[in-house]
Amino acid sequence: MQKYLAKVYISLKPTVNDPEGLTIRGALDTLGYDSVESVRAGKYFQIEIASASEREAVQSVEGMCRQLLANPVIEQYEFELDCID
Repeated sequence: MQKYLAKVYISLKPTVNDPEGLTIRGALDTLGYDSVESVRAGKYFQIEIASASEREAVQSVEGMCRQLLANPVIEQYEFELDCID
């Protein structure tokens, strides 16, 4: 079994309003960072997984994203997979 580290990035789809991002942008503007034009909030996960192959690890992470980590109606995801063993 190989160990892998999946770095999963989840963000709202571009067509979905992001009130958290708007709030953060407003706060940054208040702090003097007036050059910030927009902010999109998201989630980041690091998942260590043991798998017989990279292909199996990719399939597992894809399943995790589809079934639990991301809401496919409003979110999109991408991930990087690195062998750590």
